[in-house]
Order: sequence, then C-alpha cells, then structure tokens
Amino acid sequence: MTELLYYADAYIREFDAVVSAVEDGRVALARTAFYPGGGGQPNDVGWLEVDGQRLAVTQMKKEGDAVWHWLAADGDLPLIMPGATVRGTVDWERRYRLMRTHTAMHILCGVVWRNYGAQVTGGNMDPGEGRMDFEFASLSKELIQEIEAKCNVEVAAGRAVHTQILPRAEAFQIPDLIRTKINLLPEGIQEVRTVEIVGLDLQADGGTHVDNTQEVGMIKVVDYKSKGAINKRLYIALPI
Repeated sequence: MTELLYYADAYIREFDAVVSAVEDGRVALARTAFYPGGGGQPNDVGWLEVDGQRLAVTQMKKEGDAVWHWLAADGDLPLIMPGATVRGTVDWERRYRLMRTHTAMHILCGVVWRNYGAQVTGGNMDPGEGRMDFEFASLSKELIQEIEAKCNVEVAAGRAVHTQILPRAEAFQIPDLIRTKINLLPEGIQEVRTVEIVGLDLQADGGTHVDNTQEVGMIKVVDYKSKGAINKRLYIALPI
C-alpha cells in the first residue's frame, strides 16, 4: 500500500521513500507526494534520485493500493531493488499550476451550482487551463461574463480550502456532495475525501488544491460551446 502524502499536504515538494516493488521500468513506493492522476487532473511528473542518479518520473498510475512511477534516464536505468531508499522531487512549477487550476474549477463549479443550480456533466484540465460541462439549456455572452465576475469575487474573498477524509456513510449524508450528473465513486470505496472551499463549495474529490482562493489568481472564461441540448462547455484559463 502506498501512503498518499499529497492527501494530507499538497505542498510537499520533496520526500524520501522505500521502494516496495519494481516492474518493467517502473517502481511502486511505500509513500509518495506525486499525484497519480484522476478526476480530470493529470498526473504529476518530476524526479527520483537513486544512488546519486537522478531519474525522470514520466508517468504515474494508481493500481489497487499501490502508486506506480514510470522512470526514464539518458542511458540505461540503474538496477533498483525493493527495499532501496529513494528521494522524490515533484516538478513544483507544474504541480502548483495544476493546484491553482483545480481549485479554479471548484470555484467555477461552486458558483454555477449556487447561483444557477446546474450540475456538472464532465471536465478536464491542464496546467493553467481547463474545461467543465454543465447542464445549461442555453448560455449567452452576458451570462458568461456574469459567471466570470462571480468567480473572481470568490477568488478575491480569500476563502480557505480544507480537505477531510470521512467514512463513506457519513460523507454521503452531506447534501449535494456529488455535483456530477453520475456518481463516479465506486461502491468499494469506504472512505471519501472531501474538498471544501469554505462558504462556497463542498465536494468529494481526490486531487490537489491550494490552501486559499487568492492563490488561484484571476479566472478568465475564455470560451464556451454547446455540446448538446442541455450540455454546455465552459473553458477557463489562468493568465498568470
């Protein structure tokens, strides 16, 4: 089982860990600060230092209870054995931009749900930009400008962002915890991690976020498209 350091502290940039398994150019670690991807957020990249050699972490994946890290080197990969100690370094510039972007997506979702009652039907993100689909019958330029302005009010408000892990039964007593049209949480998950933007939004979520909405910076709604009769897509970007 891999301990997920980013669950408790998304600001961890470096960490030491023991290799728990090795397989075809990838390693599983006993603990990791790398986010393996999911919920529309891409996986982290970075580096692992093994016996003084710095190896690139190019891909991540969570399989069962283990998080696997794919490695690359200029030459042949060194021989890594289970039980070896490695030092991980997250590509922080990329990670922090994703943290800001993911929190911006929650701000957008919170504003749209609070003010317009529209559910989410899909979403995806890259560092500094993202898209989210909502159940809107129609959108207009004026409404988009209104949504953008309301989002930036929430950014400026400096709302705290908190995470918590709850038993499944307790979590699902929270009204509107699942904002997506379809509940994507598998039945087998007995603990649910929640992300709360205090006073605005509370959702089940496993990704990484900033601690305060002011860290997000200005949110721009750069485009919108119709993806069906009641499905509208909004594109956002963080200019800085």
